[in-house]
Amino acid sequence: MAEAGEKLPDIAMGTPDGGTVKGSGYKGRKLVLFFYPKDNTPGCTTEAKDFSALKAEFEKAGTALLGISKDSAKKHQNFIAKHDLTVDLATDAQEGGLSDELGIWTEKQMYGKTYMGMVRTTLLVDAEGTIAQVWPKVKVKGHAEAVLEAAKAL
Repeated sequence: MAEAGEKLPDIAMGTPDGGTVKGSGYKGRKLVLFFYPKDNTPGCTTEAKDFSALKAEFEKAGTALLGISKDSAKKHQNFIAKHDLTVDLATDAQEGGLSDELGIWTEKQMYGKTYMGMVRTTLLVDAEGTIAQVWPKVKVKGHAEAVLEAAKAL
């Protein structure tokens, strides 16, 4: 699992519009990366809407937001449109991607079955590309507000 003090790996991810994005593209700004399991599921939708609602406050704090899942660009487009999301999203679907590198895409268990899945995790990255804070196994309620306070304090 990613830890504070580590450099953010500079791995490209796809964007809903067919482009690419990576951490180095945010150099000089703080960055919140929120990794979530799946578009259009209750917790993930709430989290993305909460970050979208606070986007202007994050911008005032000099902080960009990027939501990341393994969902396709097309699924991200539908997710954005359906819920009027304003946060940027990225697709980390390739094997060996950022979530794999950070240990966020990992083996999980439910009802006795083992499968690979995204652990809901948020990273706050400083303007130099160093991970400043990690929230593992995030509980959604109040999370975006807590991350905003940490971003303001950084």
